[in-house]
Amino acid sequence: MNGPRRSVLLLSGPNLNLLGEREPSVYGTATLADHVARAAAAATARGIDLQHLQSNHEGELVAAVHAARGRSAAIIVNPGAFTHYSWALHDALAAFDGPVVELHLSNPDGREPWRRTSVVAPVATGTISGFGGHGYELAVAAVATVLDREASS
Repeated sequence: MNGPRRSVLLLSGPNLNLLGEREPSVYGTATLADHVARAAAAATARGIDLQHLQSNHEGELVAAVHAARGRSAAIIVNPGAFTHYSWALHDALAAFDGPVVELHLSNPDGREPWRRTSVVAPVATGTISGFGGHGYELAVAAVATVLDREASS
């Protein structure tokens, strides 16, 4: 375990509750619960408390980001379709004081042209995409590395 336990918020946007059923050829057969469990195990191994929220409602995700201010050390967000047009989520994440990792199961740059624009990327510390469920572990590792680096400086 690295230092004191830290809290990280994992946000899942619209339609991610349908993982395992929706377009398995693109998103795989694992459910959102499978991905969250994978992230939680990686977080526990890194001394991180992971809280998760999935919502199909933009305002609920924005409110969760606001509530994380001063409580969470970092945010991992798979914004789903909100990636491409939610300026409200962009603005909320921009006001968060901590690392933000944008996460996607598929590689948006390798898909339809409209998916290649992310309004979240400009306010994210980094983006992990195209690694399927392994991306959740990579996102936790990225957040832990950034937090460890900040704690040692």
